Amino acid sequence: MRISILGSAAGGGFPQWNCNCRNCAGVRGGSLSASARTQSSIFVRDDTGADGILFNASPDILEQIRGRAALQPARQVRDTAIAGVVLVDGQLDHATGLLMLRERGSPLPVWCTPAVAEDLGSGYPVFEVLRHYCGVEHHAIPLDGASFEIPGVAGLSLRALTVPGKAAPYSPHREQGAPGDNIALTISERGRRVSAFYAPGLMAITPAIFDAMANADAVLVDGTFWTDDEMIAQGLSTHTARDMGHLALSGPGGMIEWLARLPAHTRRYLIHINNTNPILDADSPQSASLAQAGIALCEDGMEIVL
Repeated sequence: MRISILGSAAGGGFPQWNCNCRNCAGVRGGSLSASARTQSSIFVRDDTGADGILFNASPDILEQIRGRAALQPARQVRDTAIAGVVLVDGQLDHATGLLMLRERGSPLPVWCTPAVAEDLGSGYPVFEVLRHYCGVEHHAIPLDGASFEIPGVAGLSLRALTVPGKAAPYSPHREQGAPGDNIALTISERGRRVSAFYAPGLMAITPAIFDAMANADAVLVDGTFWTDDEMIAQGLSTHTARDMGHLALSGPGGMIEWLARLPAHTRRYLIHINNTNPILDADSPQSASLAQAGIALCEDGMEIVL
């Protein structure tokens, strides 16, 4: 299994276009030991074929495709290695890229939960807009634990798990929540008994979630914020990380504590990192603490081979 990190930042990317926090100003000016990042998305394929699955379509998808030859195999005049798109939620930074794929000559195959399909059919009507271009071939992701496949990528099997989080601000169920607003995915390669757990948005770790993490060879999980009050402390928001649907990395019960409980062989990665997070500075004590804990930071262009 090959996991290509197309983008590793949270919404807005890094540096964010209008932000002059320490991190954004530092990476622009060259005073920060950090790399620019596009908004989070991954592309996964097995070892037997060229085609794979795009997990989340960020607004930066065209730039990401241009930067990864594997996504454009050039077998014919118009071609793509994207056999289908799987969405973990209906957030702007995970769904806007669908609009950038409108030049397809056939309906775009999209897998998402019924709750997300409702968001993208009404609150943020991406599906309706695409109807005037290539169209959408929508498939519902099962929420009962059943596995499913993406045609053209028979070597991979997927299984969804509902996770605590927040629906998008434009969702009709933003406040009350609905099953499937947010999911995590276990991606398994048939025959080789290897798997990855992918959850770029995660507000809490339940027993079922931890069990799925512990049974995976690699976990790529929510690294959005270092502290719960990160945005408040920097004067950038009145909302905590948890208000926005994210579990902070540090502190009691934080993501770092949970990752430390995983089996020793589990490979640990953080993805969906906000521009304010101090771990983006490679010289920061927070970054050093991740290295000591055996936790890696996803970077654009990274390839994870299982």
